[in-house]
Amino acid sequence: MKDLRKRIRIAVIGGSRPGRQAMDAAFEVGRLIARAGAVVVCGGLGGVMEAASRGAREEGGLVVGILPGASPADANPWVDVPVATGLGYTRNALVVMNADAVIAVDGEYGTLSEIAYGKIHGKKVVGLGTWEVKGVEPAASPGEAVRRALEGLAG
Repeated sequence: MKDLRKRIRIAVIGGSRPGRQAMDAAFEVGRLIARAGAVVVCGGLGGVMEAASRGAREEGGLVVGILPGASPADANPWVDVPVATGLGYTRNALVVMNADAVIAVDGEYGTLSEIAYGKIHGKKVVGLGTWEVKGVEPAASPGEAVRRALEGLAG
């Protein structure tokens, strides 16, 4: 197995109660990240996080879930490495800091905070049906989002 420390890590952030279109997009994003040999990093719970996790796992990928609560058991069933933080929304910074790039799918204010952390820390942030704010590179499809996120990253 390739050295895990050298694997590209892509954070997938987004809504916990998205519609079907966002869920399908997140699943495909997770699948494509895994297919590229990168690790999915997410908040480890439901919605976009769960869909991306499931997509990655079904493609044989690795998923790290950085949880807001104190119990690793709170992670969705497709998370390989649950990291309990007990930090609530403050954990959003940890999700972004543990990724080489960020893909935002759908989302509300928690997602907006992760986008802001990404930009503050110089991360590439790609958006797929999410907040249209300065510094977020819009993508029209899951494939384009993953391609843009991976551009310029060495694996």
